[in-house]
Amino acid sequence: MIKNSSFISPNAKIHPNVKIGPFCFIGDGVVIGENSILKSHVSIMGNTSIGNNNIFYPFCSIGSDPQDLKFNNEKSFLKIGNNNTFRENVTANPGTFGGGLNTIVKDNCLFMVGSHIAHDCKIESNVILANNATLAGHVEIGENAIIGGNSAIHQFVKIGKFAMIGGMSGVEKNILPYCLYIGIRTNLKGLNIIGLKRKKSTNKNIKNISEFLIKIFNKESSIETNLKKIEKKYTSSEEIKEIIEFINSSNKRGIASF
Repeated sequence: MIKNSSFISPNAKIHPNVKIGPFCFIGDGVVIGENSILKSHVSIMGNTSIGNNNIFYPFCSIGSDPQDLKFNNEKSFLKIGNNNTFRENVTANPGTFGGGLNTIVKDNCLFMVGSHIAHDCKIESNVILANNATLAGHVEIGENAIIGGNSAIHQFVKIGKFAMIGGMSGVEKNILPYCLYIGIRTNLKGLNIIGLKRKKSTNKNIKNISEFLIKIFNKESSIETNLKKIEKKYTSSEEIKEIIEFINSSNKRGIASF
């Protein structure tokens, strides 16, 4: 179903059962899969591919040019998976040459009002961005992470899986999986206990993760040195293994500590 007031490029590939409300714009190169809904006043352009069962609320701008002065009209892409919800005024930009040309959003995510996904971001499944949360370029968000309202994530920062960023935070360092962060350019506040319990982690395992983190952030040595000393003692915990992997793959942004 397509309202007559919407413009649909003849070059766009849209599944017949997609519902497109009034005053929408669908440009060249757009692909939309089954059962997606564009409520009204939605703009989708560029080389944007969208999977199945996605919902776009009014005034979303999806696939417009990256907000990067280095962008030179190179052919880049925005890839969106399945079952995502984009609430009012959400913006998402494609990649750039400097970031591999791809912005990727996987499945089952919720992007609340006014949230922003910048160029070259990589967002795993089941992520929530609350109202007006903003991601700068090249940010990576692990699965089941939650970014609180009015928070800003610095470019190239990595947020680990099941991490929780409290509202009105400013994040400039990588956040370990399963950790809680609240504030402006500050330190970790502890474990995301609620997230771990939702994951059905045992109290014993949660205690082990807490003990592990206290040891690796011992101020007498670097994280890397502390990790080499103790990592073999904690190989039975899936979550600790994931934290170790995250630390070993950390980038120039560094890791937020306690």
